[in-house]
Amino acid sequence: QVQLVESGGGLVQAGGSLRLSCAASGRTFSSYAMGWFRQAPGKEREFVASISWSGTNTLYANSVKGRFTVSREYAKNTVHLQMNSLKPEDTAVYYCAASALLSTLPRGYDYWGQGTQVTVSS
Repeated sequence: QVQLVESGGGLVQAGGSLRLSCAASGRTFSSYAMGWFRQAPGKEREFVASISWSGTNTLYANSVKGRFTVSREYAKNTVHLQMNSLKPEDTAVYYCAASALLSTLPRGYDYWGQGTQVTVSS
């Protein structure tokens, strides 16, 4: 089992930045690929970014490429999502998830956090 807890969400103006964190506990953090997803009201959960267990490979949704950066901090069993140049359309609940393999699909992830709200005002 892996337990995931997100933090860092909040309200920010368009053009601003936020840094989300996801703290993992339980089984070995370093053996899992980690992903970030988001879900806006009335919409399906969508892929945002992911990072391999080694940290050497990352994937990003086209909508966030160049603005968001995913990284992992092994000493603290934490994965981060740095979000810059935020737009109102980035407003959603953001979830982190753990998977045995690097994936962009929600069904590829075995463990999920509870989510953190990000609201971007125009």
